[in-house]
Amino acid sequence: MSSTGVILPTEPISRVRWPAIIAGAMAATGVSLTLHAFATGVGLSVASTAPTWRDTSWGLWALSGIYLVFAALCAFAVGGYIAGRMRTSVNTAGAEVENIDGMHGLITWGLAVVMTAVLALGIAATTTPALAPSAASESVAGESIIASELDELFRSPRPIPDREYRRAEAARILLKSSSHTGVLNPDRRYLYAMVESVVGLQPAESMPRVDHAIDSSRVSLHRARVAAVLQAFFIGAALFAGAAVAWFAAWEGGRDRERGTFPIWSRRHA
Repeated sequence: MSSTGVILPTEPISRVRWPAIIAGAMAATGVSLTLHAFATGVGLSVASTAPTWRDTSWGLWALSGIYLVFAALCAFAVGGYIAGRMRTSVNTAGAEVENIDGMHGLITWGLAVVMTAVLALGIAATTTPALAPSAASESVAGESIIASELDELFRSPRPIPDREYRRAEAARILLKSSSHTGVLNPDRRYLYAMVESVVGLQPAESMPRVDHAIDSSRVSLHRARVAAVLQAFFIGAALFAGAAVAWFAAWEGGRDRERGTFPIWSRRHA
């Protein structure tokens, strides 16, 4: 306590208003999940678990990426504006108030990204079925990328013994088709012998089937790699654009807070 009787604060007062940030992050997460649910319903996706996703055109990939950026702009604009509009005022200069509002938008952006990632991981964990003991030897990458090629390779009217292990072993060899050296002759000859003994084909029939599977696997792996790169690029672009939008939306929300107006309703009130 000072000599004049005024109580001085012993600790600095935090300028971060977590209620406004949490409210903005929840709104941004809700808008993002809603828009992504709509995109999933209409088939706007860079990658898919369906075997025919590799036939998707470049136009659809580009449209899916643009929609991803659009969804991020909408979600973070709403969340940033709410964070800036609901933040309580502080007794500082005008420029500093604008910076504080923008920082609240950035914090809202970061919290919304974390919340969306946690929800996505939770949904994936609950919807992905657990592997059965008999499927422990399956190749995850092979069954998710070149499953059609493996089906064609082991297509036979008779039962195949140790089918899961044979598919996993063949998948590990076919995955080499996208490497610099490709499938070497020893592995190629081993696939010839495997198909002949397991499927029951003659050498004149097994060799074209194996060669076709290797060529198809190389194309499929290349398209999967391109899709992964495009998806990562669009996600990064959407997040960077969302950070900028969250800053300016929070700044605009702070201006409307200081003026006591809303952009949508100001004309009606006038």
